[in-house]
Amino acid sequence: MRLPALLLVPACAALLLTACGGGGGAGGTSPDASPVSSPVTTPTAPPMTQRDAVRLASQATFGATEPLIAQMRTQSAAAWVQAQVNLPASSRYTSGGGTAIHTDTSGVGYCDQPAHQSDTCWRDWYSSQPLLWDFYRNAVNQPDQLRQRVAWALQQITVVSNLEVQGTYGLRRYHNALLDNALGNYRDVLRAVALSPVMGDYLNGVNNDKAAPNENFARELLQLFSLGTCLLNADGSLKGGRCTATYDNAAVRAYAYALTGWTYPAGGASKWGCWPKGANCTFYDGEMVPLPALHDTTARTLLAGGSVPVNSTPAQALDAVLDSLMAHPNLAPFIGRQLIQALVRSNPSPGYVGRVSAAFTAGRFTNAGVSFGAGKPGDLAATVAAVLLDAEARGDSSPGSTGGRLREPALMMASVLRALNGRTDGDALGWWWGETLRQHVFRPPSVFNFYPPDYPVAGTALQGSTFGIHNANTALERLNFLTYLLNWGGSKPATNVPNAVGTQVVLDSFDADAADAAKLVDRLSLLAHGEPLPDGPRAKVLEAVQWWTDKTDAKTWQRNRVATAAYLVFAAPQFQIVR
Repeated sequence: MRLPALLLVPACAALLLTACGGGGGAGGTSPDASPVSSPVTTPTAPPMTQRDAVRLASQATFGATEPLIAQMRTQSAAAWVQAQVNLPASSRYTSGGGTAIHTDTSGVGYCDQPAHQSDTCWRDWYSSQPLLWDFYRNAVNQPDQLRQRVAWALQQITVVSNLEVQGTYGLRRYHNALLDNALGNYRDVLRAVALSPVMGDYLNGVNNDKAAPNENFARELLQLFSLGTCLLNADGSLKGGRCTATYDNAAVRAYAYALTGWTYPAGGASKWGCWPKGANCTFYDGEMVPLPALHDTTARTLLAGGSVPVNSTPAQALDAVLDSLMAHPNLAPFIGRQLIQALVRSNPSPGYVGRVSAAFTAGRFTNAGVSFGAGKPGDLAATVAAVLLDAEARGDSSPGSTGGRLREPALMMASVLRALNGRTDGDALGWWWGETLRQHVFRPPSVFNFYPPDYPVAGTALQGSTFGIHNANTALERLNFLTYLLNWGGSKPATNVPNAVGTQVVLDSFDADAADAAKLVDRLSLLAHGEPLPDGPRAKVLEAVQWWTDKTDAKTWQRNRVATAAYLVFAAPQFQIVR
């Protein structure tokens, strides 16, 4: 299939390097069409417009579909967010092998044993590829979209990586915990992270030496998972106008000592026994369990006026650590700002951060008569509602040159599939496209994630985290992904993937509008961007689409029109940048 007017492609690739555009998607048959609750609207909260509905779908879901936008336009933004918060969890990580890799006492590698030797043993039992299948299947199909998006944001804050920790069942448990707590309380997120044997293995917190503890987990708990390195005002600005250290190395040491005394959950076995003496063998199925013999019982001074008393138990010390973090004034703006960056915009104003920080601290948020949160500090439902319903996130007006964020590759791929009625088993989106676009979702290169939240956008004074993996090559690969779906037919089901469906879009519902190029292009634009393309680009896209007639291709000109229109609309910077 030929896509005319390919001279538009270099221009689109170049524009991807600047902060311009819109956001959204479209679709046909989808679970999103199912009612999730009875929406409650008030006179002060009219139903969403097309532009705002697509904008909210781009921020709070893995991409708009036609049924989803139709549903959203019957209610206010607050009512839709409330329905998503109240929606029972439907997404889950279930694929891959179990605990046998850590209960085997043969002394022979699990995949080296004749009973388990296969081309897929390591993939199924040790790698994150089975989780990736579930991630994209959930993202494209399951209705609990907001829960998934928040869990995806938390996954990039409290990072573990399959590059260093191997064990599919443990990774599965870790990421299910993020789904479970995504709309709960951030204290519970931190607790689940601190007690995860996968995190314990990743950052050396398990079986830690009480005489000379490894500081890795303690340092990242403070630096990345909770407080950050500089003291902040409630609006996220630097306290005193400059970076004053949030903690020093003595504080890191105190937290490292306090967090000793934890070993793997019971159940693991090894031919060579467990180390150190009295500890449990490597095992990921459960939370870490206390081992008092490994715990430092000296009194320790923590941040925010916290302390660990002398002769504490491991559980008491952990509670003191969590209490100190929850009491610290940095936590609300540090985590609140990152949630804004993950969902809405890379450069939030101090006022925006301050309002979200206030919701995090109060544990409650109200908008248009709809209340969120249980009233305890760290409530994520209240915090996320404050992020999504803020004046800087809602409305039809342009957010200005500092508004928006670059769609990360995982979100871009899922959004296109949802918009174009696609199906996927996720397989090709990991081993091929995830690697090509530099975002295999469970294999970040380090605990600092795929990109830092304050990554500078070249040639500007702006921050844009996703630009940390974005360059001329990956910009073109985004266009190649569209070519893969629209020209090459995507991927057929692989014989070695359980319940395989491949990765393909289904364009049939758009064929009916192919005869009217303007109607087709506007339909796709309204769903992808929330509004028609600007007049100049629209005219160029129409020219490319109208090239296809029964004279240029007597048999498939209508489908070629749909594919051409979809390619150019989703390649446009208005889609690649969520505004």
